[in-house]
Amino acid sequence: MADSGVPHPLLVTLARRLIADRRWEDAATAARTLRREMLTPVINASGVLLHTNLGRAPLAATTGDEGYLNLELDLASGRRGSRQRAVGSLAAAACGAEAALVVNNNAAAVLLVLAALATGREVLVARSESVEIGGAFRVPEVMEQSGATLRDVGTTNRTRLADYAAATGAATALALKIHPSNYRIDGFTEETSIAELATLPVPVVADIGSGLLDATCPWLPGGPPAWLASEPAARQSLAAGAALVTFSGDKLLGGPQAGIIAGRGDLVARCARHPLARALRPGGLVLAALQETLLAYLRREAVTAVPFWAMVARPLDALCARAEVIASEVPTATPTEMLGLPGAGSLPGVTIPSYGISLPGDRLDALRAGEPPIIARVRDGRTFLDLRTVDPTADPIVAASSIVMALQTVVSRNVDPLMMAVVTVGAIHSGLANNVIPATATLEISVRALDREVRKTAGSFLDLCYNP
Repeated sequence: MADSGVPHPLLVTLARRLIADRRWEDAATAARTLRREMLTPVINASGVLLHTNLGRAPLAATTGDEGYLNLELDLASGRRGSRQRAVGSLAAAACGAEAALVVNNNAAAVLLVLAALATGREVLVARSESVEIGGAFRVPEVMEQSGATLRDVGTTNRTRLADYAAATGAATALALKIHPSNYRIDGFTEETSIAELATLPVPVVADIGSGLLDATCPWLPGGPPAWLASEPAARQSLAAGAALVTFSGDKLLGGPQAGIIAGRGDLVARCARHPLARALRPGGLVLAALQETLLAYLRREAVTAVPFWAMVARPLDALCARAEVIASEVPTATPTEMLGLPGAGSLPGVTIPSYGISLPGDRLDALRAGEPPIIARVRDGRTFLDLRTVDPTADPIVAASSIVMALQTVVSRNVDPLMMAVVTVGAIHSGLANNVIPATATLEISVRALDREVRKTAGSFLDLCYNP
């Protein structure tokens, strides 16, 4: 148990429980299970760029080496400052707003806007946009918690400006336009644009959800990819007449989990003064990571400095070349065309051309059991590892793990079941340097058997599992 990496006090508690249950023989397995329940880095080979179960957008930002931040200190005067001022101004600049406020996620952003601007009054929402998203987050229930009253407008499939105008009265606080994100309605449909809603005599708040800053994607050398064509963006929504936009920090923005409220300065200030603003504010680590993400956009470096956009920009031929290199080392691996997904409830039905390797059989459990765990997907009896979501520096680990998959069949397929033999991969070494693609990965393998001929047979089949 001591080598599991679990702190001693937790091991003591675990040991006492196992002794009480008379399961002391399970101690080593229980310790490993406890360790794997903790947060740990993984390799995402699923092809889902924003994988909710893996924390959505991967982060590359750091807060520096000193440990402290001038979170609420004005360095010029030495007096207490605002944690929102610096990051809020960067967010505003990035999406063309007068001001911006950061909270801990987009649900919090919507809740705060409604509580600050619409408590005791009506909010207009199209019936087709009164949605439920992951985690049972329902717009009507959030509206109720905020103290505002939901006023349904139009029908499920068609809502016109005239419907909003007919519902607008003295009790109306604002019109809320919600991007459905994780579903869509096709066929006989009609919706009202932000530009049309802006003609109403009340502010328009656009919950764009996924957090695309600018529909033109000026940070991408080739401009926006085709699969982003219908995604609403903060800059264009504000330019069309929205008084406020709200969006997530950890989706298409590519930053940490956060919610951003941006738009008119007077409305942002009202949100900042509301008592809920303190309860929903993010901590220093989130703000520091978000600051680095926003600076990358303003410097036009997002395509290299924001991992999400780096994944998006990887050329298909480069992914194919990486897959062929891995397959040249692993005979059981086959270079395969794939379709990735944006993920995190963004862009339903949209796929992204990609490339990776496939392995025979269902290898998901074995890949997850590795160090680091590798997350893949299975279809039609084969395991697929999509390289668009794998950093190139992790390719040797993917190749080594694929070889381990092949090694698992050495004994079961080539040794008499009545004879005892064990093939053990003791360690995988591929260098310690960060951000460097190692030329090789070394596997330490041992073969144990009571019979010398069995040991020789098992050893001879190891050469078939890789191309030296």
